[in-house]
Amino acid sequence: MKKVYGTAAEALDGLLSDGMLIAAGGFGLCGIPELLIDAIVESGIKDLTVASNNAGVDGFGLGKLLETKQIKKMMSSYVGENAEFMRQYLSGELELEFNPQGTLAERMRAGGAGIPGFYTQTGVGTQIAEGKEVKIFNGKEYILEEGIFADLAIVKAWKADTTGNAIFRKTARNFNPPAAMCGKICVMEVEEIVEPGELDPDHIHLPGIYVHRLIKGEHEKRIEQRTVRQKEAS
Repeated sequence: MKKVYGTAAEALDGLLSDGMLIAAGGFGLCGIPELLIDAIVESGIKDLTVASNNAGVDGFGLGKLLETKQIKKMMSSYVGENAEFMRQYLSGELELEFNPQGTLAERMRAGGAGIPGFYTQTGVGTQIAEGKEVKIFNGKEYILEEGIFADLAIVKAWKADTTGNAIFRKTARNFNPPAAMCGKICVMEVEEIVEPGELDPDHIHLPGIYVHRLIKGEHEKRIEQRTVRQKEAS
């Protein structure tokens, strides 16, 4: 089965629709599938629900989809660094389902493993627990969190073979593997594509069985918070 496509638009062809749930990899500005996000912006689909640790920054990553008002709801953990996100949420234009970071990652992983829900102590006694089932285990309260089963997963890897076996570099190995796992269809962008057998099996972070389409492209590697000191006079 062909998995390698020429462009992001080609890889997403036939997969996009209004109102769909998209799981997106990335953490801050690291490991963001920016090429696929740009193609979604160009597609014009709307009323999206996006599960992602954060929403990029203004003008980059998921921030572009916020600017075009294509996102209806975010399922996120960290919602800082994006002024448009804050503006839309405070004005009631954007829905937010807030998730503790570990809970969001586990909800994605659970979806990928076919697990409909799990109990966790994280969020007990807070707004996170409102409206959720509570159960007692060994005298302690736990809340029920549901697995995320996304219509589409978009992720970014460093290197993959043509069957989709993928390796993520350093911090980019964050939400990308669980996001990829929980999508009914997963589209992945990578910096380098190699032939099967060229990757050490022990180094593979995501098996190709989870990846349905992939593209190779150039990527912009931004620094989210850059702090430098003044050059000392000679």
